[in-house]
Amino acid sequence: MIILSDKIEFPKVEKATPEGLLAIGGDLSVKRLLLAYSSGIFPWFDDDEVILWWSPNPRFVLYPNRLKVSKSMRQFLRNTDFKITINTNFKAVITACAEAIRPGQEGTWITEDMISAYIKLHQLGYALSVEVWQHEQLVGGLYGVDLNNGVFCGESMFAKVSNASKAAFITFIQNTQYKLIDCQVYTKHLDSLGAEEIEREAFLKFLE
Repeated sequence: MIILSDKIEFPKVEKATPEGLLAIGGDLSVKRLLLAYSSGIFPWFDDDEVILWWSPNPRFVLYPNRLKVSKSMRQFLRNTDFKITINTNFKAVITACAEAIRPGQEGTWITEDMISAYIKLHQLGYALSVEVWQHEQLVGGLYGVDLNNGVFCGESMFAKVSNASKAAFITFIQNTQYKLIDCQVYTKHLDSLGAEEIEREAFLKFLE
């Protein structure tokens, strides 16, 4: 296991464990986070743990042109009264993601330090949010890191009403020009929307 020092650097991703764990420690400074994401690395840890840095192989991604939208979801999007915006309230979205109750998960990995760090990324133009509004209330959304190289690294979603996070995700992808959406690790939900696993080496080539 590699323990990071104060120096802003990471070991080669090939040194990650079979589960994808690469290193521990370090900090959540803007410089370290930007180096991490541009190197195919992301932080993911519980609120009672030290910072854990991951680079899984394979990587779970979505090619925007392979997005799957079911017939029922297309009909829902045509008829819904959702209003979907981008970067209207990043802090509210990441806070709602942190507070979301998820089956089989105790607590949250989106700590106060994480929230502060990603708000800084957002202020510098490296993180964005998608908001779903219904009757002037925030009912869903997502946030992630935009590397300004055609890759969007999705971090988390939340929904307070049915289909809100899915509507945010689909609408966002259909109206942006990214060449790849990084979903990090497999989830059944994103698999149903067309995400797939690719080799880490192939993913890294997208980041170059």
